[in-house]
Amino acid sequence: MLYQKIKNLKETFFVIAGPCVVENENITLLIAEKLKEITQKLNLFLIFKASYKKANRTSIHSFTTIGEIEALKILEKVKTHFELPILTDIHSAEELNFAAAVVDVLQIPAFLCRQTDLLIAAGKTMLPVNIKKGQFASPITMKFALEKVYSTGNHQVLLTERGTFFGYSDLVVDFRSIPLMKSFNVPVVLDITHSLQQPNLNNGVTGGLPQYAETLAKAGIAVGVDGIFFETHIDPSKALSDGANMIEISMVEQLLFKLIKLKTALL
Repeated sequence: MLYQKIKNLKETFFVIAGPCVVENENITLLIAEKLKEITQKLNLFLIFKASYKKANRTSIHSFTTIGEIEALKILEKVKTHFELPILTDIHSAEELNFAAAVVDVLQIPAFLCRQTDLLIAAGKTMLPVNIKKGQFASPITMKFALEKVYSTGNHQVLLTERGTFFGYSDLVVDFRSIPLMKSFNVPVVLDITHSLQQPNLNNGVTGGLPQYAETLAKAGIAVGVDGIFFETHIDPSKALSDGANMIEISMVEQLLFKLIKLKTALL
């Protein structure tokens, strides 16, 4: 069982990774292939992440989707061809009618972590639910989000730290949130790329500081995160969404190797 597998990982960490959004079949399959190759080599458990639709965009001109059904079909190909569990965002209860039939983990975007109807609908699928902590939320208040999913009888929940607003156009990670959320007895994930976003820029395109992703990841491992989340691309400069804070895929193996060494040293 997927949830029990990641919850029982004690001497290592799991990885949630992939492109921000499904751009096309070729690039999605290529990134999935490379991530599986890297994580198999390093003996890390991988959950492939890609959004089939991006609903939270600053500008009306920002890319959202190639088409919801088409994107989900591509994620299904990743799932069957590479035998990888799939995680994607959902934004409304109605989306569960088709998304829940394809993916293995439902992700609640940070800006929707208080959306009661959505959390309950996700819980009722009995799939694992990854709730991203809102940029406006304290770690302690995430227990109320957990309770909403738990009310359905579904106790397969993960919590993800992705930074807290620091002024209008920056984020900061309070690493006290990791042990605080782990006290709820759920797997806790650190999103090392969205935590480095620079939102609300005047040009309408979110910026980022991916050069600090390794710093955040090391700090996360040091304080006991169960999983590391990041978005990656063959060429982040050409990504259709969130390229400014993505990790180039050529750098992923070295990063994960360093994190494994750190995790081993801490045991």
